[in-house]
Amino acid sequence: MWIQTNPNPCGRFVGDCVIRACSIVLDQSWEQTYLELCVTGLEECDMPSANHVWGRYLEKKGFESIPIKGGNIADVARQIHGRCILATGEHVVAVIDGNYYDAWDSGGEYPIYIWKEK
Repeated sequence: MWIQTNPNPCGRFVGDCVIRACSIVLDQSWEQTYLELCVTGLEECDMPSANHVWGRYLEKKGFESIPIKGGNIADVARQIHGRCILATGEHVVAVIDGNYYDAWDSGGEYPIYIWKEK
Protein backbone atom coordinates (compact mmCIF):
# COMPACT_ATOMS: atom_id res chain seq x y z
CA MET A 1 0.00 0.00 0.00
CA TRP A 2 1.27 3.46 -0.89
CA ILE A 3 1.75 5.88 1.99
CA GLN A 4 2.32 9.44 0.82
CA THR A 5 5.41 10.72 2.60
CA ASN A 6 7.89 13.48 1.94
CA PRO A 7 10.56 14.09 4.58
CA ASN A 8 12.14 16.92 2.53
CA PRO A 9 11.90 19.92 4.90
CA CYS A 10 11.01 22.26 2.01
CA GLY A 11 8.51 19.86 0.46
CA ARG A 12 10.57 19.36 -2.69
CA PHE A 13 10.34 16.03 -4.46
CA VAL A 14 12.53 16.20 -7.55
CA GLY A 15 16.10 14.95 -7.54
CA ASP A 16 16.27 13.82 -3.91
CA CYS A 17 14.49 10.45 -3.96
CA VAL A 18 17.63 8.69 -2.68
CA ILE A 19 17.78 10.99 0.33
CA ARG A 20 14.03 10.74 0.97
CA ALA A 21 13.99 6.93 0.73
CA CYS A 22 17.10 6.44 2.86
CA SER A 23 15.88 8.85 5.54
CA ILE A 24 12.54 7.00 5.76
CA VAL A 25 14.06 3.52 5.90
CA LEU A 26 16.78 4.58 8.36
CA ASP A 27 14.29 6.55 10.48
CA GLN A 28 16.45 9.65 10.51
CA SER A 29 16.05 13.21 9.32
CA TRP A 30 16.38 14.25 5.69
CA GLU A 31 19.18 16.64 6.72
CA GLN A 32 21.21 13.95 8.54
CA THR A 33 20.79 11.59 5.59
CA TYR A 34 21.81 14.28 3.11
CA LEU A 35 24.99 15.08 5.04
CA GLU A 36 25.96 11.43 5.50
CA LEU A 37 25.38 10.67 1.82
CA CYS A 38 27.51 13.68 0.88
CA VAL A 39 30.36 12.35 3.02
CA THR A 40 30.05 8.93 1.35
CA GLY A 41 29.99 10.67 -2.03
CA LEU A 42 33.18 12.52 -1.12
CA GLU A 43 34.82 9.24 -0.08
CA GLU A 44 33.75 7.63 -3.36
CA CYS A 45 34.55 10.75 -5.45
CA ASP A 46 31.04 10.86 -6.90
CA MET A 47 27.64 12.44 -6.36
CA PRO A 48 25.51 11.25 -3.40
CA SER A 49 22.78 10.09 -5.78
CA ALA A 50 25.10 7.78 -7.76
CA ASN A 51 23.94 4.19 -7.32
CA HIS A 52 27.30 2.92 -6.04
CA VAL A 53 27.51 5.79 -3.53
CA TRP A 54 24.16 5.27 -1.86
CA GLY A 55 24.67 1.50 -2.15
CA ARG A 56 27.91 1.84 -0.19
CA TYR A 57 26.13 4.09 2.30
CA LEU A 58 23.43 1.46 2.85
CA GLU A 59 26.07 -1.26 3.25
CA LYS A 60 27.65 0.80 6.05
CA LYS A 61 24.18 1.05 7.63
CA GLY A 62 23.67 -2.74 7.64
CA PHE A 63 21.83 -3.32 4.35
CA GLU A 64 22.60 -5.83 1.62
CA SER A 65 21.65 -6.09 -2.01
CA ILE A 66 19.36 -9.05 -2.71
CA PRO A 67 17.94 -10.45 -5.96
CA ILE A 68 14.61 -9.18 -7.16
CA LYS A 69 11.80 -11.60 -7.96
CA GLY A 70 9.91 -9.39 -10.42
CA GLY A 71 6.72 -7.36 -10.33
CA ASN A 72 6.08 -3.68 -9.90
CA ILE A 73 6.84 -1.70 -6.75
CA ALA A 74 3.36 -2.26 -5.29
CA ASP A 75 3.61 -6.05 -5.83
CA VAL A 76 7.17 -6.36 -4.54
CA ALA A 77 6.44 -4.17 -1.50
CA ARG A 78 3.57 -6.44 -0.41
CA GLN A 79 6.02 -9.34 -0.16
CA ILE A 80 8.51 -7.51 2.04
CA HIS A 81 8.79 -7.85 5.79
CA GLY A 82 11.20 -5.40 7.32
CA ARG A 83 12.87 -2.36 5.78
CA CYS A 84 14.27 -2.02 2.29
CA ILE A 85 14.88 0.28 -0.65
CA LEU A 86 13.61 -0.51 -4.13
CA ALA A 87 15.42 1.07 -7.06
CA THR A 88 14.11 1.33 -10.61
CA GLY A 89 17.27 2.75 -12.15
CA GLU A 90 15.75 6.25 -12.19
CA HIS A 91 13.83 6.31 -8.91
CA VAL A 92 14.29 5.04 -5.35
CA VAL A 93 11.48 4.11 -2.95
CA ALA A 94 11.35 3.19 0.74
CA VAL A 95 9.48 0.04 1.79
CA ILE A 96 8.62 -0.90 5.35
CA ASP A 97 6.62 -4.04 6.19
CA GLY A 98 4.71 -4.23 2.91
CA ASN A 99 4.01 -0.51 2.47
CA TYR A 100 5.89 1.77 0.10
CA TYR A 101 6.58 5.36 1.13
CA ASP A 102 6.99 8.02 -1.51
CA ALA A 103 6.00 11.59 -2.36
CA TRP A 104 3.98 10.23 -5.30
CA ASP A 105 2.43 6.86 -6.11
CA SER A 106 5.28 5.04 -7.81
CA GLY A 107 3.66 1.62 -7.36
CA GLY A 108 3.44 0.98 -11.10
CA GLU A 109 7.20 1.39 -11.62
CA TYR A 110 9.37 -1.74 -11.90
CA PRO A 111 12.31 -2.12 -9.52
CA ILE A 112 15.52 -3.66 -10.77
CA TYR A 113 17.20 -4.17 -7.41
CA ILE A 114 16.57 -4.18 -3.67
CA TRP A 115 18.63 -3.14 -0.68
CA LYS A 116 17.27 -4.95 2.39
CA GLU A 117 18.16 -4.50 6.06
CA LYS A 118 20.16 -7.51 7.29
